[in-house]
Amino acid sequence: MSTVSVRIPTILRTYTGGESEVKAEGATLREVITDLDANYNGIAARILDDSGKIRRFVNVYVGEEDVRFADGLDTPTPAGTQISIIPAVAGG
Repeated sequence: MSTVSVRIPTILRTYTGGESEVKAEGATLREVITDLDANYNGIAARILDDSGKIRRFVNVYVGEEDVRFADGLDTPTPAGTQISIIPAVAGG
């Protein structure tokens, strides 16, 4: 199991007690989100939709790579990787 750091956007920090970065474990993004939800109950529902896919208005990066253009939830998360959860900002 690899440990990664996850950057938490302001809007989701109510789940992490205000922490802007937390540790999570998992070999893939899916496992990391499952671990995050085990430690911060309810956070996965803000990242994933009802069908278990990443929400349309949430961007997730593993390192510098947008997972939508990688393997999505199956994107590998090697130990020490930084994962960023970035809610899309609407506006013009």
